Amino acid sequence: MSLKEQQQAQVMKEAVVLYPSPAIGHLISMVELGKLLLTYRPSLSIHILITNQAYDAGSATAYITSVSATAPSIVFHFFPATTLPPDFSTTSPHHETLAFELLRLNNPNVHHTLTSISKNHIIHGFIIDFFCAPAVDVAHELKIPCYYFFTSGACFLNFFLYTPTLHDKFDKSIKDFDAPIDVPGTPSIPPSYVCKPLQDRYDEAYKGFLDSSLKMQTSTGIIVNTFEKLEPRAIRAIVDGECVPNGSTPPLYCIGPLTSSRGHDDGRSPESLTWLDSQPRGSVVFLCFGSLGVFTVEQLKEIALGLERSGHRFLWVVRDPTNDKNQKAATSSTVADLDLGSLLPEGFLERTKERGLVVKKWAPQVAVLSHPSVGGFVTHCGWNSVLEAVRAGVPMLAWPLYAEQGHNKVVLVQEMKIALPVDESEDGLVSSEEVEKRVGELMEREEGETVRERVLAMKEEAEAALSPGGSSRLALAKLIESWKRELNTLDFVVRRPSSFVF
Repeated sequence: MSLKEQQQAQVMKEAVVLYPSPAIGHLISMVELGKLLLTYRPSLSIHILITNQAYDAGSATAYITSVSATAPSIVFHFFPATTLPPDFSTTSPHHETLAFELLRLNNPNVHHTLTSISKNHIIHGFIIDFFCAPAVDVAHELKIPCYYFFTSGACFLNFFLYTPTLHDKFDKSIKDFDAPIDVPGTPSIPPSYVCKPLQDRYDEAYKGFLDSSLKMQTSTGIIVNTFEKLEPRAIRAIVDGECVPNGSTPPLYCIGPLTSSRGHDDGRSPESLTWLDSQPRGSVVFLCFGSLGVFTVEQLKEIALGLERSGHRFLWVVRDPTNDKNQKAATSSTVADLDLGSLLPEGFLERTKERGLVVKKWAPQVAVLSHPSVGGFVTHCGWNSVLEAVRAGVPMLAWPLYAEQGHNKVVLVQEMKIALPVDESEDGLVSSEEVEKRVGELMEREEGETVRERVLAMKEEAEAALSPGGSSRLALAKLIESWKRELNTLDFVVRRPSSFVF
């Protein structure tokens, strides 16, 4: 690098560019990462790339508007709307196939935006979601350090990293395995618990995940939303290289738990919080299945009957149902907006009105979990929800629906021991008897008290990890310190348009 180039670099602003999958849960995690980086490096500018969605994964407009109003150092770059070509077709039943393809088609937008940002900034890192793996090639072309931000936990990251090894070791699909799958650092995973797109090696979605895993091995580092005391065995297996036995594992930065304080933006207390204020301490079981979790009317009625027979107080968030019993995520149309009375057993709302509250579509989950009246959480095991429960010290009933949630359930129940399982029958339905039994165990029996003690201890460990000198703060400092060394020694390439001579 010439002296002129060095002098130019020294006056340029510092930036980090984040590239999330457009699904709202992934976006929230990325924004929280950006806020965390700003806390420790206020001189940074955070740039977040926003694509349109390949499927309905929940609107992010209101959330982005809120972030823009409160965090001026976070800048959103909206890509032009990209659509799949008319001749695009796939035999894959998985919506992830569409996500990988749409993000691949956005590579020219990524190239253009990174080039534009680099005109006035030194880009310390381009941090991508694993769905955004096609953009790794752009980062390499522009010689920008590319990091993965893994928005799930280490318990799924190790499986993700180990996928190429499984692919080479076996010549059949995971759905055809007749025994649990052994992966370094976690309990054995039943084949049916593996996330659906990874079960069929001939599926297009599987190929997308496999490609993303291989590209992860070429990244500058992996940032993961977890902390050491939560998943020590999984983290150790990754750091020791056991999950990439035939390659190299990039540096791992465990900087979590990152959770959002996102809630009721209008300043008013939602009905759910007002209702909780009148309930006894630790008496309410909270049921919420994420932004996409969806059930049939039949399943909703089984949940209702189980809650009623359990005799326990409950706060239940209900989404519009689906007609397809195999649909667990609302990525396509559900039954039109129906009133609760038509979804639940006749007379249920009246019979339970003294001890239960059912709300449609949304409740401020972080605030609810932190409320002293809440004593248990029935969750789909989405990683954001898991971390929110841990930070609030609330024990869980693990009821996975889609994505990596089956992996999470196994680890929550068997490894961390901070949740009790909810088990389906052979036809995929969770019976009212199972709901009644598990709620009772969680709220009043010895099994529930054991997981309650464990999650309260883990809450303290989370606080310690995030405190000065804690493991997550040290990991973040290590990441940022590597950027400082680059800046101080000029041991980097100025991020300029592709016509610039490197």
